[in-house]
Amino acid sequence: MTKGPVAPAAAHPGRPVAAAASAPGVWNIANVLTMVRVLLVPVFVALLFADDGHNPKWRAVAWAAFAIAMITDLFDGELARRKGLVTDFGKIADPIADKAIMGSALIGLSVLGDLPWWVTVVILARELGITLMRFWVIRYGVIPASRGGKLKTLTQGTAVGMYVLPLTGWLATGRAVLMGLAVLLTVATALDYIGQAVRLRREGQAAARAGR
Repeated sequence: MTKGPVAPAAAHPGRPVAAAASAPGVWNIANVLTMVRVLLVPVFVALLFADDGHNPKWRAVAWAAFAIAMITDLFDGELARRKGLVTDFGKIADPIADKAIMGSALIGLSVLGDLPWWVTVVILARELGITLMRFWVIRYGVIPASRGGKLKTLTQGTAVGMYVLPLTGWLATGRAVLMGLAVLLTVATALDYIGQAVRLRREGQAAARAGR
């Protein structure tokens, strides 16, 4: 006996079709965590520069605010993917929040004289350049975050957090070495992303010409 096509509701009688097709709302837990990170930026800056920016107690509190922001960065994207909470708002706000907290920390530390300006310029130029490059090729596809990119983010966050703290001795030496590694990863992953972008654009253009 042959069977005809089964309607979606009949195939899954216990699954509400409307609910399955509905898009997640903007105010979900992933986006709330992203907004918390955005709101932490001015709080972090104020704490970093409190009492001329060199009070160990205020620097420790600033580190706590920075650490909370980094933790939300780890969880909001993962929650959005696992729980199906990916929204257009989140796609835009998440990278903005990431760059806002990291950029404010790098610039603030350089203003205070704790971090060389060339480090800040290299990292921020890379982040801005890669963001613009993603828009350059977005019509042809999305460049996914690589393992190297994730390692770069982790290394940067850890190194910057250590510079926020008033460390001395071998810990100060260790954070300098870690920051050096972060800069190397920053440059290496930028070159990798550029290569991916060029290939993606060429393939997209070739496919468009073939489809004419």
